[in-house]
Amino acid sequence: MAYNNFKFETDVDGIALVTWDIPGRSMNVLDETSINELEAIVKETTGDAAVKGVVITSSKDAFCAGADLSMLEGMSRTYKEVLKTKGEEAANQMLFDQSRRFSLVFRSIETCGKPWVAAINGLALGGGFELTLSCHHRVAAENPKTRLGLPEIKVGLFPGAGGTQRVPRIVPPQEAMTMLLKGDAVDLAKAKALKLVDAVVPRADMIRTAKDWIKGGGKAVAPWDEKGFRLPGGPVFSKGGMMMFPAGNAIYRRETFDNYPAARAVMQCVYEGLQLPIDAALRVESRYFTQILRSNEAAAMIRSLFLSMQELNKGARRPEGVPPTKVKKLAVIGAGFMGASVGYVSARAGIDVVLIDRDQDSADKGKAHAQKVIDDLVKKGRVKEADRDALLSRITATPDYDAIRDCDLVIEAVFEDRGVKAETYAKAQPLLKEGAIFASNTSTLPINSLAEEFKDQSKFIGIHFFSPVEKMMLTEIILGNNTSDLAIATALDYVRQIGKTPIVVNDSRGFFANRCVLRFTAEGLEMLMEGVPPAMIENCARMAGMPVGPLSLSDEVALDLVLKIMKATEADLGANAVDQAQKKLMIEMVEKQGRFGRKNGKGFYDYPATGRGKSLWPGISALQPKQLDPDTLDIEELKQRFLVVQAVEAARTVEDRVITDMREADVGSILGFGFAPFTGGTLSYIDFMGTKKFVALCHELAAKYGPRFAPPKLLEDMAARGETFYGRFPPKKAYAAA
Repeated sequence: MAYNNFKFETDVDGIALVTWDIPGRSMNVLDETSINELEAIVKETTGDAAVKGVVITSSKDAFCAGADLSMLEGMSRTYKEVLKTKGEEAANQMLFDQSRRFSLVFRSIETCGKPWVAAINGLALGGGFELTLSCHHRVAAENPKTRLGLPEIKVGLFPGAGGTQRVPRIVPPQEAMTMLLKGDAVDLAKAKALKLVDAVVPRADMIRTAKDWIKGGGKAVAPWDEKGFRLPGGPVFSKGGMMMFPAGNAIYRRETFDNYPAARAVMQCVYEGLQLPIDAALRVESRYFTQILRSNEAAAMIRSLFLSMQELNKGARRPEGVPPTKVKKLAVIGAGFMGASVGYVSARAGIDVVLIDRDQDSADKGKAHAQKVIDDLVKKGRVKEADRDALLSRITATPDYDAIRDCDLVIEAVFEDRGVKAETYAKAQPLLKEGAIFASNTSTLPINSLAEEFKDQSKFIGIHFFSPVEKMMLTEIILGNNTSDLAIATALDYVRQIGKTPIVVNDSRGFFANRCVLRFTAEGLEMLMEGVPPAMIENCARMAGMPVGPLSLSDEVALDLVLKIMKATEADLGANAVDQAQKKLMIEMVEKQGRFGRKNGKGFYDYPATGRGKSLWPGISALQPKQLDPDTLDIEELKQRFLVVQAVEAARTVEDRVITDMREADVGSILGFGFAPFTGGTLSYIDFMGTKKFVALCHELAAKYGPRFAPPKLLEDMAARGETFYGRFPPKKAYAAA
């Protein structure tokens, strides 16, 4: 039988080699065709007496990147249609049957009576890794880049094709739960130590080794199907089990605040499944998987953190008709912490970088930052010394602006001061080569106002990085009124080159991310002035799904910078543009108390010299006009305030045309400032709640706390019509640059 996604051949020893190779794709994924064909292959090889065993491998650089999540999204759409036409019972049964296909096919491999070996030639994630776990033996090719893991939890799902049952039957409980709940992949050394792979051999020996295991009498029975099988951590109701599950549940609650149904389902699947025979355990897993697939959290996270992010990374916002560009040489003007970090990530991507500052010593300090970052990686064994030397050789530190002449892109990262930036532009403009693009890394100053200092505004654009640049995946591309398509395309291609996710926004004070996140930190200050205990402010923010509390984030940003932004906003827009009580608090903290945040070890928190164990500064309470009894406060309302104030600001950015693609608000809010990922982002938070319900909540909060919660007219109109953001503003299909 001929297959589309697999090549099939049987050797003289009766061993079938099944090679996965989906046409037209750089990586294999578990899609509808692959699972149908795999099912047919299992039946064909099982029924053919001449076949003694099967080796499954891939012809691509990786084994499998996981399940096709767009297929799962399609299943959810079908579920809603069946729900409307045939009712809940029929819809639930349909979804259960469809979502269980992978699990049943993998189990058929395990019980077919003939030995299967997975020959893992590279990355194996998600459903692809679950496929290898259903084989009776696993051989991996030596490759430092190979990773094995189950990352589904990161998009609101969990392994639903046997992962929650097979991993804890192979791996000790603590390691198994860490793997399932964190979703981090492991390298081959770790996988071998955990017995997730049985052998690691040179690439040239992989297939031969796999076949030799079959010829040597490899058993076609999984360990858990053998009589007397014992769990690696002992039974659930044993001393070891009772040490694991209560503690695991406590850790789960601490880390997730019960915001992630998939994480809870993992705990339930493992706890219940390990008390059952494998077939019953797999049915339990499938039931929970079906339940999670119907959740808003899974739908939101799949859409934003997989589909939308993938589309943006592929160039969804890239102007059509502009030939692909590639930055070969980059100049960064301003070699401070931010500029040096931009230079580092660019050099890491293979770009030649010139770091320019006012004198040689300042420029050298910028390069020294890059050296420190990569030296730390060398010490940890993540980078080779030769790679470090090659990266540093690509960075040139100089005070000479003349180095700009042969650069394709110039990024200005000087101090947030119009005068300083204008002086920089005056020096740089005459030196730009034909076709070069100039970008500002400003975080707050409107791009159009900065572009006024630029003669050819078509070349001028904003590229706003987030700190720390080495870790933060988001980059905002800010358009001015006269920014050309070439500048947009160059900026997007560059961001893609350095491995970041771009969002394209129109000009505005604070652009998108800072407009929203400053609402979050301001709400924390507002609560502080109301008399809410500082610890309660921080904990409620984390309970709402934010990665850190607003006071902690203010310290990270730097309180003196927060005050500077307040003063600049007031100077540009007037006293009413700034909350005067909050400004007074910042003046007290910065100018009178000398507390600048983490950078000087003193802010809303005290930071010990060791860098660990920060604690809230006891003096905060003395700065509060009053102090409320925490027992009288509504925790749910405090949580809502943090999310609603950011979401309503995101809605305003749509009304103001700062955001024109809804995907960018959602992806940008999660990657840029950690907006509760389980919601899918700021606009998905509104959509999944329902605009009518959200607007009613806004009015309720506005009546109690002020107009910052008042919904914009656009949101009022959408609520009246029952519209959603993704329904009213459907995203365009991605344009992939060559």
